[in-house]
Amino acid sequence: MAAIHSFYIINKSGGLIFYKDYGSAGRMDTNDSLRLASLWHSMHAISQQLSPIGGCLGIELLEADTFDLHCFQSLTGTKFFVVCEPGAQHVEGLLKHIYELYTDYVLKNPFYEVEMPIRCELFDINLAQAIQKDRVTLLGR
Repeated sequence: MAAIHSFYIINKSGGLIFYKDYGSAGRMDTNDSLRLASLWHSMHAISQQLSPIGGCLGIELLEADTFDLHCFQSLTGTKFFVVCEPGAQHVEGLLKHIYELYTDYVLKNPFYEVEMPIRCELFDINLAQAIQKDRVTLLGR
């Protein structure tokens, strides 16, 4: 079983611009993935406002019995998050690496319009390689 079940990228206004499912069980349809992205964006924004600590960047980790949700927010407000097995290690490093892939293959693509859905073959290929490469590391506990 893969450590990562799914991966999402949400733009700064809360729109889902990329979604990839890596799990075999419990696949979500398109509407469910859009709802999850919108809900996560809202929860993230509310947590920033409700935090008693100034300068809070929002929820970075949500732990549940059957999954963990890890989130990385870029300086531009784009959110990258993965749903993975509970206790998966090195997910923050993987998210930062995926952000580097995003900047290299998506933002530097002259045909990509910012905040729009991502359709970039080089990003897809390199993302799949990064997930596959880190699969063994993520499963190590």
